[in-house]
Amino acid sequence: MTFKALLATKTAEKISTEIVTLDERDLMQGDVTVAVEYSTVNYKDAMAVTGRGPVIRKFPLVPGIDFAGVVEASSHADFAVGDRVVANGWELSHTHHGGFAQKARVKGDWLVKIPDVFSTRDAMAIGTAGYTAMLSVLALEHGGITPDRGDILVTGANGGAGSVAIALLSKLGYRVIASTGRLEEADYLHALGAAEIIDRCTLSEPGQPIASEQWAGAIDSVGSHTLANVLAQTRYRGVVAAFGLAQGADLPASVLPFILRNVTLAGIDSVNAPREVRLQAWSRLARDLDLDKLARSTQEVGLADVPRVAGDVLAGKVRGRTVVDVNL
Repeated sequence: MTFKALLATKTAEKISTEIVTLDERDLMQGDVTVAVEYSTVNYKDAMAVTGRGPVIRKFPLVPGIDFAGVVEASSHADFAVGDRVVANGWELSHTHHGGFAQKARVKGDWLVKIPDVFSTRDAMAIGTAGYTAMLSVLALEHGGITPDRGDILVTGANGGAGSVAIALLSKLGYRVIASTGRLEEADYLHALGAAEIIDRCTLSEPGQPIASEQWAGAIDSVGSHTLANVLAQTRYRGVVAAFGLAQGADLPASVLPFILRNVTLAGIDSVNAPREVRLQAWSRLARDLDLDKLARSTQEVGLADVPRVAGDVLAGKVRGRTVVDVNL
């Protein structure tokens, strides 16, 4: 059987993509075959599709670090035909065909059954961005940051992870400060649950090694000077969960927040997170994520729209989450 896919190729150091027709012989090794219904465009997907980052490590390859669909065939003990499953990360879009296709074959250990409360579309409206946001919330909780400890800052608030983080934190009772470069989106951020909006320029320039205490914790997707300033303004025994590098991979910071205020910097990796952590995150998403807010922050496109959306993501023009219907 043939199926449609977005295939990335590389010629003379330039990455290009096109919609192609593949068949099951083109699928890679794995013990579960999935009829993919939806994928999504994360920041990492945008870097892969545009070639802005060294995400794809072998060519040709189907990009897409996420997919959700229904099991068509399985020799894995945990999955049966008809199961609804989601995949986030692992080797997808690195060395293994990813989610921008109508079929995928992967190791069953890479899959998680979708909680009953979510459709396959919902699972991709969440995607790696939302799942990473949940991992970040868990890190704050692990560090003892409860709502009564004070405000939580979310940087990159208009992005996919930022949008889900705000929705999660507000439902859990935290007061959320949203940092964004698009102040015209204030109504959107307030609707997700942000209590206060600040301009990202207040954090994005070189700052003091330690500054006045502002927030009990933070979720950062930006890195570089922004993360350094976030740390410098975090309260005593606060926790900052960091997973992104939208501004840069550098961290021009000081040890002072760590040794004077006992601040914790918690790194968040969603790609290789153990299965038990993934199950906890998806279980908490099912309990703590407001589906109405998720729908409010989601747009839908077809497979052919992915390259355009990828460019918009890197340009900071996309709000919230973008679901890809691979059958459009």
